[in-house]
Amino acid sequence: MNDLNGYKELQNLIGYEFNDSTYLITALSHSSYANELKSGPREDYERTEYLGDAVLELTVSEFLYNGYPDMREGEMTKLRAALVCEPTLAYCARSGFDLGKFVLLGKGEDATGGRERDSIISDVFEAIVGAIYIDGGFEEAKRFIHRFVLTDHEKKIEFVDSKTILQEYAQERGLSLEYELIEEKGPAHDRDYVMRVTLGGNISETGVAKSKKAAQQHAAYAVLQKTLDRTESH
Repeated sequence: MNDLNGYKELQNLIGYEFNDSTYLITALSHSSYANELKSGPREDYERTEYLGDAVLELTVSEFLYNGYPDMREGEMTKLRAALVCEPTLAYCARSGFDLGKFVLLGKGEDATGGRERDSIISDVFEAIVGAIYIDGGFEEAKRFIHRFVLTDHEKKIEFVDSKTILQEYAQERGLSLEYELIEEKGPAHDRDYVMRVTLGGNISETGVAKSKKAAQQHAAYAVLQKTLDRTESH
């Protein structure tokens, strides 16, 4: 459900107070919401997202260039792509400040799960980058990106790739890998899914999220951590 004053709380969570809050409100406004306003359509986040995408790419590129002096261009390009891809940005936005609850959506988009859709969450994240850039300049935008994307960036990539990494781990060792939905909790518009993943018939973990895919990711990551811990202890 849309909270028109949610941007005030969001500013506290991201550690940046806007000089002009309309930049942030625009960054949070999906086209479905902007078109439903009784006062007539207003600007949605798409133009600001376009700007934020460019600021994000430059900041991540600079970070990799300075932080990995021995890394070749091709490797840096691949790592940058992993950091700015839709699933990673959506994960950064959710884990960093629960962005989904602040997005302004039209009634139909909200009812069909738009608030949990990776594509929307990642777009709004980029729009916030753009809004900070417009309002406070490049250094403020960089500070936001370093805090929510580049801090522990290797762990974030591992989490986003956890299902693929676990699949490869199982295949290399000839182990079975099964995902199972074990519970659905809450009303249809705000449902939590509980997924269990079992590796080799004996290592099992559960994950909870607003989508089955995300719940699988959480469960896979938990199994990976348990598996790595066992490997390192031997």
